[in-house]
Amino acid sequence: MLLCIDIGNTNTVLATFEGAEIAHSWRVKTDARTTADELGLMFRGLLASDNVHITGVAACSTVPMVLRSLRTMLSRYYGELPTVVLEPGVKTGVQLAIDNPKEVGSDRVANTLAAFSLFGGPSIVVDFGTSTNFDVVSARGEYLGGPLAPGIEISVDALAARAAQLRKVELIRPPRVIGKNTVECLQSGVVFGFAGQVDGLVNRITAELGTTVRAVIATGGLAPIVLDECTTITHHEPMLTLKGLRLVFDRNQP
Repeated sequence: MLLCIDIGNTNTVLATFEGAEIAHSWRVKTDARTTADELGLMFRGLLASDNVHITGVAACSTVPMVLRSLRTMLSRYYGELPTVVLEPGVKTGVQLAIDNPKEVGSDRVANTLAAFSLFGGPSIVVDFGTSTNFDVVSARGEYLGGPLAPGIEISVDALAARAAQLRKVELIRPPRVIGKNTVECLQSGVVFGFAGQVDGLVNRITAELGTTVRAVIATGGLAPIVLDECTTITHHEPMLTLKGLRLVFDRNQP
C-alpha cells in the first residue's frame, strides 16, 4: 500500500491507497515542534493499529519545520521504501503559470493535479483549511493561481480574542440568518458569511476566466461547515490533496 501524508498548518492527514482507492485514513493535529522520532512513532502506531503494510510513501508539507523532521523520519524509519516529497524539481506534469512558481504551496500543486485528473478543466478547488485557498486550474491543467482568504477557524478565534463580549461557538448551521441571540448571530455570520465569500469569489473567477467552469471542488477539513450553503460548489472531495500525492508518486517511479 502507498502511504500519502499531507501536513498542513493545523492538521496532518494520512491515507493509504490500494491502487486508486483509499483503504485507510487518519487525521491528527500538526505540531511544529514534533521531532522526527515522534513522527515515526505516531505514523507507525497508526499503521500498526490497522495492520497496514506499506510499500511506498508520498508526502507534502506547508510547515517548513515539520518538513525537516519529516525528511529525517522518512530516511530513518522508511529508508528502504521509495519515497517522494512534493517540492520544486519533482515531476508533477502541472505547469505553474504564475509569477514565481517557487512560492506555490505543494498542497496547491497536488490539488491542481487531482482536480484536473478527476474533473478536467477549467476547474476551481476551494480548500477549507487554516486559510481558504482557491486553486484555479486551466483547460490544459495549468495552475493559474487563485485567492487566499483567512480560514474559518482562525477567523472565529480572532473574533473571540479581540471582542470582549463574543466567544467561540459550535460551528453549525443556525436556524435562521437573522440571529436572535449571540450564538445564533455568530453562527450565521460564519456559516452564511463564508458561504457567500466562496460563491462571490467563484463567480468572479469564472467571469475573469471568460468560460464555463467544469467543476468547483470543495476539500479540506472545514468544508462541511459551509458546503451545503454554497451554491457554486459542484463536488466534495475530502481527500483531494492525498489523491494528488498518489498521482505525483506514480509519475516519479521508474
